[in-house]
Amino acid sequence: MSSADLLEKVKQLREITGVGFKDCKNAIDETKGDIEKSIELLRKKGIAKANKRMTRTAAEGLVCISEKDNGFSMIELNSETDFVAKNNEFITFAEEISKLALIKLGNIDDIMDAEMKNQKKVKDNLIDLISKIGEKITLRRSAFIDKKEVINFSYIHTSIKQNVGKLGVILSIETSKKKNEILDLGKKLAMHVAASNPLSIDKDDLDKKILEKEKEIITEELKNSGKDTKIVEKIALGKLSKFINDNTLLNQEWIMEPKKKVKDVVKEIAGKDKIKIKKFIRFKVGEGI
Repeated sequence: MSSADLLEKVKQLREITGVGFKDCKNAIDETKGDIEKSIELLRKKGIAKANKRMTRTAAEGLVCISEKDNGFSMIELNSETDFVAKNNEFITFAEEISKLALIKLGNIDDIMDAEMKNQKKVKDNLIDLISKIGEKITLRRSAFIDKKEVINFSYIHTSIKQNVGKLGVILSIETSKKKNEILDLGKKLAMHVAASNPLSIDKDDLDKKILEKEKEIITEELKNSGKDTKIVEKIALGKLSKFINDNTLLNQEWIMEPKKKVKDVVKEIAGKDKIKIKKFIRFKVGEGI
């Protein structure tokens, strides 16, 4: 590491931790220039307290999608405030990371180590941006769907510009039809996922732990109602069946025409051909934080 690089790293570390030059330099030397490890090291030594900027909640931000030759990537970049999320520098940063996510197949560690246009790594530019803006900024998650034997679609809700917004969906369809024949369906399915937030594609894909937990909640709720045990079991099965239908994509009511289920619409459009939803990924800014 050159003297100029060392001084820049020390400067970044000082801005984030408030610790003196000598201790920051020692930490940078010991961790071979890794800022995050340097923060951790200083805290372990009792030199730096948990910095407020790094412990505050970052639940705002953006979802950004990139696409090339039917391959899609999607990232969620978080900030503390919506004001920062609307900052042009933050948006440009998110867009460039999204493009790198496409190259790095959505692997966050590889993205953080990737080189940006300014020839600095993502993780170093992230520290610079935190220092400059004064808010905690995190690359929370990243996803990728490839182009093998599928046709992919995307949708951004509440977009602030093309492929940048607060909620994003990427979705894959396996079909014997041509893309132009299912273009409308693919876009509407992505919109449906954004609006209805299914947990899985079909009943068999639903996480068994989620089902067990829901069954437990329903049963306990009904037991407390004072109803007969046999009636409780019957009602519980009905409620669980409704939960499954409400949370699996193919069994949900189609948002464009609620009298139909998604699987009915897919079947109608497929006709004698094959249309199978292979995968969907949905990111909503701040969800679960």
